[in-house]
Amino acid sequence: MLKGSMVALITPMQRDGAIDKRAFADLVAWQIAEGTEGLIAVGTTGESPTLDHEEHNQVVEMCIEAAGGRVPVIAGTGSNSTAEAVALSRHAKAAGADALLVVTPYYNKPTQEGLYQHYMAIADAVALPLFIYNVPSRCVVDMSVETMARLAKHPNIVGVKDATANLTRPLHTTRACGEEFIQLTGEDHSVVAFLASGGHGCISVTANVAPRLCADLHKAWRAGRVAEAMAIQQRLLPLHDALFCETSPGPVKYAASLLGKGVDFCRLPMAPIAENSKARVREAMVSVGLLN
Repeated sequence: MLKGSMVALITPMQRDGAIDKRAFADLVAWQIAEGTEGLIAVGTTGESPTLDHEEHNQVVEMCIEAAGGRVPVIAGTGSNSTAEAVALSRHAKAAGADALLVVTPYYNKPTQEGLYQHYMAIADAVALPLFIYNVPSRCVVDMSVETMARLAKHPNIVGVKDATANLTRPLHTTRACGEEFIQLTGEDHSVVAFLASGGHGCISVTANVAPRLCADLHKAWRAGRVAEAMAIQQRLLPLHDALFCETSPGPVKYAASLLGKGVDFCRLPMAPIAENSKARVREAMVSVGLLN
């Protein structure tokens, strides 16, 4: 099962906007060494909206190569065009990805039936495990539990990245979709509560800069050391807060730069984060013990 501590990877870039291939490979190697259990390439945190198709496919290929089969690679292949999502998903399969992460179509606001048909078309076209990525704060649309239950009947649709921050949702999803349907939270703040409500893991932004702590939290939870998991969650709280003080991935890219994991460049329209935000991120990194 794809579970535990997973990271929504940033895409390191040079100051001129070119993808920094060396920094990306180094980041992947460090994540695996620190205990990260799954890598997500070209999600929102990876700046998928501003990568062209060639770059998108290239980052997926880079991630698979750098991982070398040591941990699963989930490729972000979503689009608000079903045909485009199918094409990106077919490439990910050909490249050797282990699973797909497909975001609900943004901007065009499909109905629940439109969502159902969109995901069925992708799942029918590409024989890889597929995770629904439900993030209403970015996409406006919210997939209902009822629609998810319909989709869960497809053998290729295996789970959800739930970024609703609604902690009743995993309870209802388990009831509707079954305990084998893999539920991964996309909200770092909610990890322990989500696991307690039937979740299986987290696709984390914070793990970009605190992979060991994030991995240790999940290991503690699985071993039944609930107090230890809660203590790690509490320790990480100021960092979770700081990494969302502005729109992600601006703050997490700056945090990664403080650790020597590339520079803090994001492509427009993502502007450099403000000086007071930089100070907040740095302070949080120090308080968590990631910087002196």
